[in-house]
Amino acid sequence: MDNYKEMNDTSENIICGRNPVIEALKSGAVLDTIYIDGNGGSLNVIRRLAKEKGVVVKDAMDAKLSKLSGGASHQGVVAVGACGEYVTLDDILAVSEKKGTKPFIIICDEIEDPHNLGAIIRTAETSGADGVVIPKRRSAGLNATVFKTSAGAASYVPVARVSNLAAAIDELKEKGVWIYGTDASGSDYTQTDFTGSCGLVIGSEGFGISKLIQKKCDFMIKLPMLGKINSLNASVAAGIFMYEVLRQRSSK
Repeated sequence: MDNYKEMNDTSENIICGRNPVIEALKSGAVLDTIYIDGNGGSLNVIRRLAKEKGVVVKDAMDAKLSKLSGGASHQGVVAVGACGEYVTLDDILAVSEKKGTKPFIIICDEIEDPHNLGAIIRTAETSGADGVVIPKRRSAGLNATVFKTSAGAASYVPVARVSNLAAAIDELKEKGVWIYGTDASGSDYTQTDFTGSCGLVIGSEGFGISKLIQKKCDFMIKLPMLGKINSLNASVAAGIFMYEVLRQRSSK
């Protein structure tokens, strides 16, 4: 999905031009993504500073930068400010520790549609999940569209943005979290016990969970499909799984 226009709807969330982006990086401004067309000179400075600050950089053509900037002069670079700050995995684990409950974490494997990510965060908040984990690459971030779609839930649900999703899953497993992948090859979700420490992996809109992440899962679960269509929207499927976790934990 092309979400450049949608992000441009919140103009204060956009920074255009080389010097303004450099100053934003130096000041420690919370940035979601920097889009760059080209290399050399100050663009390389931006790339270096972004790497130091842990900000995602994506290459983009001039037409996309112009669309994102609303036609303003962008000098080959546009930064999108994050609408919220990211946390660490330990921050998310601390939520359940403070509540005195078993961890309940949503892991998004390359959910690129900001509407889907926003809807997942919204359901995560209402179902009592402790937080959401997303990868830095090939994933929507905490942009204006995600916040709007989450209906405000993104202000309450901690989101960790990790460089390596597989390594993050390993870290969660080391801390006692069982990882449940969602795939048609899995077992019926209603026959699965979610009352322990739970990390629920939701796959991308078009391809599901990647093979690498599947190998990291302790269990694979599925939804029954009785119609001619054999898949659901990622956020709809996530919602069903999340509320099954809530149902089981509420009935204990």
